[in-house]
Amino acid sequence: MKPSIVILAGGGPAPGINTVIGTIAKTFLSKGYRVIGLHEGYKGLFSDTPSHIDIDFFLADDIFNRGGSHLMMSRYKPSDEDFDKRFNLRFFKDNHVRLLVTIGGDDTASTANRITKYLSSHNISIQNIHIPKTIDNDLPLPNNQPTFGYQSAKSEGTRVATIVYEDARTSGTWFLVSAMGRSAGHLAIGIGASCHYPMIVIPEMFNKTELTIDKIVRLAISSIIKRRIMGISYGGVIVSEGIFYELSDEDLKSTGVTFSYDEHGHPELGKVSKAQIFCTALEAKLHQLNLNAKIRPIEIGYDVRCHTPVSFDITYCSQMAFGVWKLFKAGETGCMVYINSLGIATPLYLKDLQDPVTGKIMPRGVDITREKVQNVLRYMLHYITPADYAEAQKYVPYPQDYDFYNILNWEMPED
Repeated sequence: MKPSIVILAGGGPAPGINTVIGTIAKTFLSKGYRVIGLHEGYKGLFSDTPSHIDIDFFLADDIFNRGGSHLMMSRYKPSDEDFDKRFNLRFFKDNHVRLLVTIGGDDTASTANRITKYLSSHNISIQNIHIPKTIDNDLPLPNNQPTFGYQSAKSEGTRVATIVYEDARTSGTWFLVSAMGRSAGHLAIGIGASCHYPMIVIPEMFNKTELTIDKIVRLAISSIIKRRIMGISYGGVIVSEGIFYELSDEDLKSTGVTFSYDEHGHPELGKVSKAQIFCTALEAKLHQLNLNAKIRPIEIGYDVRCHTPVSFDITYCSQMAFGVWKLFKAGETGCMVYINSLGIATPLYLKDLQDPVTGKIMPRGVDITREKVQNVLRYMLHYITPADYAEAQKYVPYPQDYDFYNILNWEMPED
């Protein structure tokens, strides 16, 4: 029997998954291995009858540049009881498996590390190599290297947000755009900066003050007033959905929305419109201030996850797939593939990335102090500062309450 490898994908889709699957398959097939694709993520490893397919060259060649994932995905996270009673060791033995390749984000990576420990404790000689994936760009890769899928999602999000901004200019409207990003604002600031939106709100901006819906609303109004002072009647505010994870229970309840939660304890934001919630709150505050502005909500999220990967991600994902072969031949296991700016593949060991208390891989947020981020905040955004107070009093009685730096409790930089 040929030795085989197994590939699975967990979490949500990201452009480039099929590139990883197809390129790994082509590489290992050429080396004489059988390639098995496991459906439904980790669920298949804890089932007596896992759903799987054999991936040959023709299938790999057909899917490598497509969006979505040919292998069905799931957010299944095995419990300790699952490991004790349901782990399908027979599947690995019967199929002569030598390598398990997992594709996913922080939750998938954390489970991959648990599997490595489990196999080792049962003296099973199977290597495990993880491919870091998320459009949120929040896995802690060195040197700010992006996670695959982020550039493609940002590109498609920018296309949508550009059209929205053109509508704003054409119709004299303010659009409140919510961008996907569960625990970090990379996608929101990436899209917002690409489209020159006058206000961007991400959770990392609230590093010196509590994040509240009221402050988000005041930041939006700050931009609206500033643009009125400039003689501009339109604009856009892009908000990262990750701010929901930072809001207090009281603030969440004040929205009037009842949230359900997924198996990892995350609010199921896909079931509600974040843009609509903030749009409603913003309209209420504008009405209270007797400010007239046409506000419309837009959501950017699920529509970018299965987009066709851009050239950057096709090349990047192919290099990571080649890196899997390199690390496999070197005997590496319990690691992620890391491709540096020179294209060199090295292992990042999952045990070194995990929080020592929780065992989770902590997400990478936007470094708000970096010059490229500060340049966007200081020179691209439009908001009230002390120099605008006299003009702003035409619209609000206390302009200081809408001062960008006051809201965030930041010191105003000197130019």
